[in-house]
Amino acid sequence: MECIFCKIVEGEIPADFVYESENVVAFRDINPQAPTHILVVPRKHIDSVEVLEDDNVCLMGELIFAAKKVAAKLGISSGYRLIVNNGSDGGQEIDHIHLHLLAGRKMAWPPG
Repeated sequence: MECIFCKIVEGEIPADFVYESENVVAFRDINPQAPTHILVVPRKHIDSVEVLEDDNVCLMGELIFAAKKVAAKLGISSGYRLIVNNGSDGGQEIDHIHLHLLAGRKMAWPPG
């Protein structure tokens, strides 16, 4: 498989992990868009939101809960943004579903 996130999950590509569980990993983005930019990724490969199935509901909840744990661990619980991009028009660059956790600066609205 050529998925870069799958390779990171499998340890084939190094990453700065900040969280790991049975189903989820979180690591620092190599191209940060905020002072703190963490990617929260399921270990299971799922291309995008568009292909989610009923049996993925709990996993998506785990991603959000993992982001909460990462925020607490990094001391950014007072404010952060979670983003899920879907498809190329939605800004998704890697075809492996993931959350962006952004913090460390005031977030603007609207975002895009």
